[in-house]
Amino acid sequence: MSESLHLVCPHCAAVNRLPRAKTGAAPNCGQCHRPLFTGTPLAVDGDTFERQLTRSELPLVVDFWAAWCGPCRMMALTFAQAASELEPQLRFLKVDTEANPALAGRFAIRSIPTLIVFRDGREIARHSGALDLSSLKRWLAPHSGTI
Repeated sequence: MSESLHLVCPHCAAVNRLPRAKTGAAPNCGQCHRPLFTGTPLAVDGDTFERQLTRSELPLVVDFWAAWCGPCRMMALTFAQAASELEPQLRFLKVDTEANPALAGRFAIRSIPTLIVFRDGREIARHSGALDLSSLKRWLAPHSGTI
């Protein structure tokens, strides 16, 4: 395991190299100097999603959702709380399937909300349907180990 980790800044999309031991020390981006970890889900479009997927070495948890979906709105609060508790072990992203239909099609999203965990650019877990916080954390536990 490398002693450093590549992270994509949630603000400017610059790729930062960070010592693994410093992930919990509130690191800032080397380019824009804003926090690399915000504790909130990052709403992404296709380009931002692709950069996070291909350049960040953190596991990504992606919520595919739509504004008109009642269960998605309920899940949004749970997802935000999980992000505040589990970042920096995981990076939390939100993809609006109405605004980004190509991403929804690429990952064969058939129902929403759908959560997908990616590691090293590959899908490693998927869950369709809303979860409460304890169920979400239990589902994520195998993927949020040591980065």
